[in-house]
Amino acid sequence: MTHAYEVSHLLAGLMLVASFSLLYQDRIASVLNTFAVQAILLSMAVGWEAWTQQRPHLFITAALALGLKGIIIPVALHRMIAKLGVHRDVEKVVGVGTTLMIGLALTSLSLLLVLKVTAAAESFTREGLALALAIILLGLLMMITRQNAVTQIVGFMSLENGLILAATGARGMPLVVEVSVAFSVLIALFVFAVFVFRIRERFDSVDIEALDRVRGDRG
Repeated sequence: MTHAYEVSHLLAGLMLVASFSLLYQDRIASVLNTFAVQAILLSMAVGWEAWTQQRPHLFITAALALGLKGIIIPVALHRMIAKLGVHRDVEKVVGVGTTLMIGLALTSLSLLLVLKVTAAAESFTREGLALALAIILLGLLMMITRQNAVTQIVGFMSLENGLILAATGARGMPLVVEVSVAFSVLIALFVFAVFVFRIRERFDSVDIEALDRVRGDRG
């Protein structure tokens, strides 16, 4: 059982490392590739949980994470940026160094908060939830510190990866919830895709800053 916990923590920790890597990347293609790696790690973590805890329905969640987030969504986003002609550096609100320092602070806060609040829970559950919360906060940080709409999509999807990791650690999550989450991700992707294409068509750019400039001109 100790070995099972160590592998679970290793996979969750690697997902956290991938979240930091998403904050570090400065090319859109690299961001998408890193997100695909994080999704594959998520599928491995969920699959490992399904096997060690004898929860076979989680294998469906692992397959959905691998197929949708590890393959379909990254490929779709790669094609979208190719069609938009977006092949450049990622625009950032703040520098990489500052963003990484904020990420470290959020990770520390997650560990301190969760471990303190869930003191009565099992060690495995506490540590897993702490890592999941850190991934969620880093996904939110990516959405805040990126001006490019495509990278904000990735930030949203990374945040959702953290939610799935946390939900997997909460035993008893019904299959219908997992399937609905998967479909909600697809719907969100389509909505974001339409949003990105409309920005590109209207402003000849996919930077959210363009919206701020137009709003300022109208004001």
